[in-house]
Amino acid sequence: MKINTKIFGEIEIADEKIVTFENGIIGFPEMKRFALLHDEEKGTDVGIRFLQSLDEPAFAMPVMNPLIVKPDYNPEVEDQLLAELGEISPDDLLVLVTVSIPGDIQKMSVNLQGPIVINVEKHKACQVIVDNNGYPVKFPIYDILQAGKAGE
Repeated sequence: MKINTKIFGEIEIADEKIVTFENGIIGFPEMKRFALLHDEEKGTDVGIRFLQSLDEPAFAMPVMNPLIVKPDYNPEVEDQLLAELGEISPDDLLVLVTVSIPGDIQKMSVNLQGPIVINVEKHKACQVIVDNNGYPVKFPIYDILQAGKAGE
């Protein structure tokens, strides 16, 4: 499928790259089909990727692997919240957090309270609320990322 996006211009998304959120994402329940995009040169292990809506081409949400900024991130999620994803093996589990990039980039943060859980094998995803671990909605990451770039 081809879509014309605001950030990436016209792109082609293979059907097997489409991830479905049965209930949409928090704040956008009508958006159900997404593709995970990244800078091909940098690969998937570093930095920010984008969850590009296929239902609303102007919408792309920055996301990242939470372990990059919080290596001990391990939220407890009730099994019933993940039931719609089917059985997930550890190899097929991908957890991402949304990134907020305000005008003052030094106030960049990630939402550790609302992770996105993806069953890579089945191309199904959901966003859950973690309310039992004390994870903040706005976890500052600018200094962490800068230290990582400096090799600290």
